[in-house]
Amino acid sequence: MLELRNISYTVDEGENSKDIIKNLDLTIDNGKFVVITGPNGGGKSTLAKIIAGIVTPDEGQILLDGEDITSLTITERARKGIGFAFQQPVKFKGIKVIDLLRIAAGKDLKIPEACTYLSEVGLCARDYINREVNGSLSGGELKRIEIATVLARKTKLSLFDEPEAGIDLWSFQNLTRIFEKMRKDMETGSIVIISHQERILKIADEIIVLADGKVTKKGKGSEILPQIIGTDSAVDACSMLVPEEGGAK
Repeated sequence: MLELRNISYTVDEGENSKDIIKNLDLTIDNGKFVVITGPNGGGKSTLAKIIAGIVTPDEGQILLDGEDITSLTITERARKGIGFAFQQPVKFKGIKVIDLLRIAAGKDLKIPEACTYLSEVGLCARDYINREVNGSLSGGELKRIEIATVLARKTKLSLFDEPEAGIDLWSFQNLTRIFEKMRKDMETGSIVIISHQERILKIADEIIVLADGKVTKKGKGSEILPQIIGTDSAVDACSMLVPEEGGAK
């Protein structure tokens, strides 16, 4: 279980300061598929980075299964079982997909096991296992490889910050299917996705609406989604995604 207690974060803007997260309390139970949504500028991505350890809150406490992890770095939190996927996946010149999966798993993965993770995200293993994680891969391919590394890491909490960013509609539809499968296969771990895409919101166990740095709504997905349909907290993918990429798979 993840607990955020009285989390606040402020940034300096010249002579002024701006409150991004304001005295936020939040609990995410084990075994839940949670989507955090809300208007742009509401603090969603900042909250994701605070959970992952990329950003340090000014005040408050973060607990994972009862353990205080507030002062831990992103690497230390990863060892505790928190996986984080960026809006724009990182490219690694000279590093092959198999190497990245082995780093994520923390062991010398055998080829068949590594191929299983690639197959889980809809990639033909023989076409990707020895590919470099660089600019030759499309946005959709990079997203799916990044999700494969999260699967290989076997995290307690898998956190995705706007996974639909920068990919085409075809790739997004495949990502949605991957998340649906992850939700079905999930046992004790939790999945948290920062998104305002209606297709992702529809498969959420819980929806949290974050606006102006505060939680304004929280509850079962089936109860919250009808309240936010048609707002900037729940948009249709077709109106937001980029044109199809030539290399998308």
